[in-house]
Order: sequence, then C-alpha cells, then structure tokens
Amino acid sequence: MKNSIETISNEKIDSFTVWLKHEDRSEGTILKYRRDVIRLMKWLSGSSVTKETLNAWKKFLITKGYKPVTVNSMLAAVNTYCRYVGLDVSIEFLKIQRKLYRDDCKELTKAEYEKLIETAEQIGNKRLALLMETIASTGIRVSELKHITVEAARYRKTQIYLKRKVREIMLPGKLCKRLLKYAAKNKITSGEIFITKSGRSMSRKQIWASMKVICRKAGLNETKVFPHNLRHLFAR
Repeated sequence: MKNSIETISNEKIDSFTVWLKHEDRSEGTILKYRRDVIRLMKWLSGSSVTKETLNAWKKFLITKGYKPVTVNSMLAAVNTYCRYVGLDVSIEFLKIQRKLYRDDCKELTKAEYEKLIETAEQIGNKRLALLMETIASTGIRVSELKHITVEAARYRKTQIYLKRKVREIMLPGKLCKRLLKYAAKNKITSGEIFITKSGRSMSRKQIWASMKVICRKAGLNETKVFPHNLRHLFAR
C-alpha cells in the first residue's frame, strides 16, 4: 500500500467507476461515489491525497453545513477510492448519536401514499402509479426495478444479484396481475416492465422528477415524497 498519491485524475476516476461495476455496486452507489470523488478532486486542485488533506476536506464539508450523515457518505466514497488505488489512507467517520425514535413528520403515511397513487391514476400516469405500488409492495430499490420483468410477474418472484449474492423477492399476487395487465396493454411481451417509450430503463432522475410532479398535484409535502420513503412504508 502507498502512503500518498500525487493527484486524483479523471482517468483514475473512470477506472474506479469500472471497478465498482465489477464489484456489483448498484447504479446509484456508483454514480454517488464517482460524484463525491470528483468533488474531492476539484477541492484539492492538484494537491496530493494525504491524511492531512483528507481531514482538511472533512472539516471543509462540516463548515459548509453538510449534515453528518451526508459527510459520512462522502467519506465512505473517498475511502473506497483510496483502497482501490492502493492508498494507505482513510478518513474517520463523524460520530453520530443514534436516534431512539423515528421522525414521523418525515415519514410517508399510508393515506399520503394512497393519495399519490390516486393522483397518478387521475392524470393518466399509470406507469408511475404502478411503479410506486411495486416499490411499496416489495421494498425493492429504484436501481432494482429492472428486475421487475414480465417473466418475474408470471412466476411471482424475481432474483436480484448484488455483491455476488442472490436475493429473492416475492411479488404479491394482486401486484403481479396489475403488472401483467399493464405490460399487455403496452405491448411489452418480455423483459423489463418499467421502460420509456424508446424501450430504455427508467432512470432514477426520471422517477424522482415524476414523483415530485405527482406530489405537487396531490398537495403533499415534497420533502416526504421520494423513492426510498416508499421502501420505508414497506418496512412498516
């Protein structure tokens, strides 16, 4: 392991991105890690990556007002990058006092969830309504929606391969019927169900933006409406 490295380069970040894909990291994780390392590279402005510069960056993030959990997520990305390039340097995470209760004002209630589905249906966005129902019914991640296929709906289950592990997710019968009905209506005979008009997978950005539009039309608090909160609803 090296004690220091001259600089972070775009080429090294590109190879780091490829490595993350080989490590079966999710699409969201790969994009975030890449974005965080680029953020560090710009802040360093050509300076070397050392224990001192990394700690200075951590202090900079704190002074900029980032929440501790956000700072730690950035540090996790940089620590992973350092391990990838063989750099014997890591940053200690900020200590966060664990909450003994859940902040209910930030959680999506069942009534609010039903209002979202109803609003999406009313404006004719059947795809988004079904997509939100799928996340809330299965606890699946946005990056894993590509595994919701016509075949999976027929067999009422899907398998997700992540980090060399296989996770099997059972799909509720009523959900499967709606998925297959939607697929048939949109002439999707096989493969992914949640696709764009051009046949591509829906991106996280597209889903987020669509949910915000529905949220405003439904008159709900936008801070509570995002894909991960639907997973919280499933857990509850």
